[in-house]
Amino acid sequence: MTLVDSADGIVGSITATCERHGVTPDPADVRGTIGLPLSEAFPRWIPWVPYDECLAQYRAHYREHGIPTTVPMPGAHAAVDAVRGHGGRVVVVSAKKADFVHAVLEVVGIDVDDVVGDLYAEGKGVALAERGAHVYVGDHPGDVVGARVARAVAVAVLTGASTRDELEAAGADVVLGSLGEFPGWLGEWGRSGSTGVAAAG
Repeated sequence: MTLVDSADGIVGSITATCERHGVTPDPADVRGTIGLPLSEAFPRWIPWVPYDECLAQYRAHYREHGIPTTVPMPGAHAAVDAVRGHGGRVVVVSAKKADFVHAVLEVVGIDVDDVVGDLYAEGKGVALAERGAHVYVGDHPGDVVGARVARAVAVAVLTGASTRDELEAAGADVVLGSLGEFPGWLGEWGRSGSTGVAAAG
């Protein structure tokens, strides 16, 4: 929910997986888990089903039905262009599998310099640090944690399920109302003499 809006596909695929095991979760509850690892989501509704089985069923459904429904977040293309306009590289570090990240980016027509998948919170931070990220943009407290681990500027956007209070409590350096505000913020930050790699969750 930072560069792309994949919420409908995620909700649909989690719901379809749960329904295979006789449970229909509330869509609002499912939406509230977006940004968490799936290993923390499925036990809420079908704790008796082995996670590997849930994951395989989810991924099969998401590949066929979820990825095609993905749309770019408002301001996503301009945000990527802004990073490159400041001489930076764009890296996506996501909880999704890397091949799914590549697929959704292709669907929405966003080109990035590097993709890392299957990571959350501290794990994202390790990947960000390895790539020399200076800024990490995300919509979840776990993204803020990743930025902190990498000693990158933690830019949070209010485009996911997390509130401003939750993002600030996690330690976000700045909270933007939308990704559309990012180019202006980056311009100010760039005028401070900072340049480099910008990453998104």
